[in-house]
Amino acid sequence: MPTTLIAFLGACTLIAASPGPSTVLIIKQSLHSRRSGFLTVLGNETGVFIWGVVAALGLTALLTASEIAYDVMRIGGAVVLVVFGIQALRQARRTKGAAADGGWESTGRTGWAAYRAGLLLNLANPKAAVFALSFLPQFVPEGAPHLLTMVGLAALWAVYEVGYYGLYVWFVGRLRAVLSRAGVRRRLEQVSGGVLLLLGVRMALES
Repeated sequence: MPTTLIAFLGACTLIAASPGPSTVLIIKQSLHSRRSGFLTVLGNETGVFIWGVVAALGLTALLTASEIAYDVMRIGGAVVLVVFGIQALRQARRTKGAAADGGWESTGRTGWAAYRAGLLLNLANPKAAVFALSFLPQFVPEGAPHLLTMVGLAALWAVYEVGYYGLYVWFVGRLRAVLSRAGVRRRLEQVSGGVLLLLGVRMALES
């Protein structure tokens, strides 16, 4: 069992370290404030846990079996990414010419909105659902209760990633002296917005 947990946490680390929409959104939100960044992390990991529970219940198999359902979720996820990308680009325009002082702790959105953004981004991604279905069962020990073990692994996965992505939020906070400058924040918003737009277009075009 300890060996299985070590392997599981190692796999979780590799997954979290892989660049993706969640990483981009978390860093983007952390530019507004540590609070926004951390709440976005909590929202994203709530989605991870939900998909883990759905996979444990066997409901994700319905998504993989229905091409229409998968495509609907895929297009929905693409729309979410595009909307977030446009919002980032609009924020970059608003930041242009703004004074840097006092801007670091200005969230630009409520705590609930930051949490909701992370949650929505994760739940709107059908790949997250399919991945949970294929990933978690690999670490269920032989003879262990399938449902309870998978739910437990999903919870551990989510908690572990809260800590992992929390380091991103902390790191952005450590660079506040540089990142609080209006020009730097504008460029970062432009980059994150462009990346989210490209990821959205790619998801929409995937077959």
